[in-house]
Amino acid sequence: MARLPRFNIVDIPQHIVQVGHNNLNCFFDDEDYEFYLHSLKLAADQYQVDVHAYVLLPGSIQIVATPRVPQAISSMMQSLGRRYVQYANHRYKRSGTLWGGRYKSSLIDSEAYLLSCCRYVELKPMFQNLVEEPKDYLWSSFRHNTGIKQDHLLKDHKVYKGLGDSRKERAIEYSRLFRYDFDKRLLNYIAETIKLGQVLGGDAFKDRIEKIADRPVRPMKRGRPKSINKDKDKVDA
Repeated sequence: MARLPRFNIVDIPQHIVQVGHNNLNCFFDDEDYEFYLHSLKLAADQYQVDVHAYVLLPGSIQIVATPRVPQAISSMMQSLGRRYVQYANHRYKRSGTLWGGRYKSSLIDSEAYLLSCCRYVELKPMFQNLVEEPKDYLWSSFRHNTGIKQDHLLKDHKVYKGLGDSRKERAIEYSRLFRYDFDKRLLNYIAETIKLGQVLGGDAFKDRIEKIADRPVRPMKRGRPKSINKDKDKVDA
């Protein structure tokens, strides 16, 4: 089956996921994580991508980012992937692929889902039992978005900025989102959306994306289409 082209729409944020080949680890120590983040910063600046949230896990990465020019996300991820693979192959005297195929991505309705998607990404270390609290994990955007430590890789989205008039107010309001358990239906919806490369948003947002992209964004119904002429079906049978 031919791969559908990704949606690359300027100023619409995306949730990006890439996993290791055969679900194997891609990061092995602090130096690896630091090199990847440094490379992400370089690629994001070069290709004009605003990174709002991220998490680097031993065997995968997740990023929430907004492209500011056409094809910015794909260019950033291609450059970043090549740079990190070259680094890892050289450092660990290995060869071949590191990532398990192309990255996956989904468009995000920022007004409805951006903060939930950022929270989903930053809670991943807890979901995988790597830490007890998201603040304890060093390789995510959580500490920046909650005001613990500034991360120069990140650029605040307008929805995040709308949480308060100052950085301190925004960090406090964002931190409050983590006081409550993540709704399981929303958790599954975000996970399924990124898995299938679908649009994370309501009908109005999907209608808007279909007009911009000039192609459907909703999943096609499975099965054979029903015949309009039932009598003809009976004769043919």
